[in-house]
Amino acid sequence: MKYSTRLSDAVHLLLFIHLEPDADLSSAAIAASIHTNPACVRQMMSRLREAGLLRSTQGRARPSLARDIGEITLLDVYRAVEGRKPLLHLDTHTNPECGVGMCIQRTLQTYFDRIQARSEEEMGRISLRDIACSCCERLAGERGR
Repeated sequence: MKYSTRLSDAVHLLLFIHLEPDADLSSAAIAASIHTNPACVRQMMSRLREAGLLRSTQGRARPSLARDIGEITLLDVYRAVEGRKPLLHLDTHTNPECGVGMCIQRTLQTYFDRIQARSEEEMGRISLRDIACSCCERLAGERGR
């Protein structure tokens, strides 16, 4: 089963742009940091631009955040790259002849919806500034060892 790393990669991309403004900010350089290919980075940047989180000029490798880092939440980034895709997914291939298989999807969906709502509430409280500060603290700690 493949799972999406788009949210993690998008946060990485935004923080790379914010924390390394004097670095090479081409899609190839960002892709090297994320360990993906430049086409994926360009596609992600396009989604982030459409969501109003990223600013860029065609032909120039100088992207920048479109809003203050403290005003961009993890939920903003999640919605930009994943849309309204749920965090948890049901197995829709259960046996309808089975008593459990007949009702498990609707039953689980109720709980999955609660988890989704709570997760989105928490993601809405976490800003990129929070993540950047934690990242910088961790980096400083690693360099101090």
